[in-house]
Amino acid sequence: AARFARPRGVLSPLPARCLVTMSAAKRRVVFLGTPAVAARSLELLLDASAQGGGGFEVAAVVSQPPARSGRKMKLTASPVQTLAEARGIELLTPASAKEEAFLARLDELQPDLCITAAYGCFLPQRFLDIPRFGTLNVHPSLLPLYRGAAPLQRCLEAGDSVAGVSVAFTVLKMDAGPLLRQEERPLVGDEQEPPLLLELFERGTELLLDALPSVWDGSCAGQLAPQEDARATKAAKLSTADAELRLEQLSASEAHNKVRAFAGWPGTWTRLSIGGAEPIRVKLLQTRLGLPEAAGDPPPAGRQVALAAGGGALRLVCGDGSLLEVLRLTLPGKKPVDARAFWNGLNGRRAEWASAPPDAAAAPEHAAASAPPEPLAAAVGAKRQRVEVTEPPPPGFTWGGKY
Repeated sequence: AARFARPRGVLSPLPARCLVTMSAAKRRVVFLGTPAVAARSLELLLDASAQGGGGFEVAAVVSQPPARSGRKMKLTASPVQTLAEARGIELLTPASAKEEAFLARLDELQPDLCITAAYGCFLPQRFLDIPRFGTLNVHPSLLPLYRGAAPLQRCLEAGDSVAGVSVAFTVLKMDAGPLLRQEERPLVGDEQEPPLLLELFERGTELLLDALPSVWDGSCAGQLAPQEDARATKAAKLSTADAELRLEQLSASEAHNKVRAFAGWPGTWTRLSIGGAEPIRVKLLQTRLGLPEAAGDPPPAGRQVALAAGGGALRLVCGDGSLLEVLRLTLPGKKPVDARAFWNGLNGRRAEWASAPPDAAAAPEHAAASAPPEPLAAAVGAKRQRVEVTEPPPPGFTWGGKY
């Protein structure tokens, strides 16, 4: 598997915060995060603190409030809240980081540094002014690329050959602060978002821990690099509309990249007709690019779905003539199956992919290569009611997802 490349060098003047120095006493850190990937970052920070690394202690944890989820709409705590409570750390769950009571308590805590990882709430200037050394954020992209709510998803959707993670100081403008650490992660083209996102947050937390001594002693002043705003791109929030694969409009590469990017949420689906029946929605869980010239395994005709030689994949030809292979999929109300199991279940019936009906709403259009997508309208997951806030969800956290 591809591993992280050597970190990029970052050199530039730093805000005055890095010029502050302190005694050898343990510094007080407040952590802010919400989803499972953030809980993993918090776990790494707690473990490092317990082992005496980094010269800090986690004084408090901030997470978004519990939200209702599941069929029974049960009030459910975030993974970060669950971990903080298990470790006996003071927990704050404001609906907004602008709340007066929350800011007053943060001021009382007198944090030396705040660390954010997929928190998901806008941080006002009053918040940013409280921690003595500022606020560091772990962001799963090579900033200034993919600023916003879904950086890794949009990176994979675009078919980029490299992803990465950045550790940057937080400023009022979204994801625009100076870079303290940044590292590339080469991609081979089959990575899916959920495990890769976890990997990036783990690596980003390691980079942050490695940089902390320079923050405490002020030497980070010579390590920061300002972001080049002219190169900045946006990572639009995900919506349920992103899940639809209109194969008549997509190449195999575009469809494959969407399956990889949206594997966590909202998933991907296309229309399939079995035995000439009315098309149904079939979820595509794992795909790969096919080779039309494969010896003894010609592409299927028209829109037919065929089993590849060896039985490891279902083959179909997209609207532009390129070949997509489906490795795992799910029929409505059924469990995920591999290609062979699906094929056996057909019992000789013919399967074909279908176009969207003429009256169907147009699917969102995104650039598939160098130019990232433009912002989409925000959407709320069907099975989870979000607390009423205006800020976008954090990377890796989707309302309606299971953690």
